[in-house]
Amino acid sequence: MGFRFEKKLPSLLFYPTVGVHTMTGIGVIGIIIAVIAASMIFATYMYYEYQPNFIPVEAGQPVQIGPVIYTVEHIGMHEGDDDITPDAIFFKIQIIAENVGLTTTLLSGGQFYLLDENDNKYRAVYGEFDNEDLYNDDLKPNESITRTTQFDIPFDDDMKYRIAILPTKEQSSKDIGIICVMNC
Repeated sequence: MGFRFEKKLPSLLFYPTVGVHTMTGIGVIGIIIAVIAASMIFATYMYYEYQPNFIPVEAGQPVQIGPVIYTVEHIGMHEGDDDITPDAIFFKIQIIAENVGLTTTLLSGGQFYLLDENDNKYRAVYGEFDNEDLYNDDLKPNESITRTTQFDIPFDDDMKYRIAILPTKEQSSKDIGIICVMNC
């Protein structure tokens, strides 16, 4: 009886096996990573799609916001009338608006804001200071109108003043006009 030496090949039983449950877990993790990556790509696209487009111009230069071309200039200061007086002083602007679209659109004083150099924002003050004062006007296609509005501000001769024009909801534009009207 002799001792017999046999050379054995390594058995597959010694190597770890990957079961069905492990593969399913890896698949689920892969799907979760793909969903997260897809949602990040979609969120980035939507972020850039709905970013406002600021259009800076100088006073007297036209700027198109949606279907309307605006030309805005500072025309002076005033202290109101018997019915409406400012806390400080009224900064008055003239607006020429031309609808180049195909449908009637709204022109509203709520679209206009005055920004100082510190980015303080002032809303337009409604009143009937003259026959061109802006409140709400329907602007028909290929029509042009001239209106005025004013802002109650603590005026400083050396400060830079800009007018921001936002589109109305029906104009569905991402454009925002920024018009430098004083000390540009």
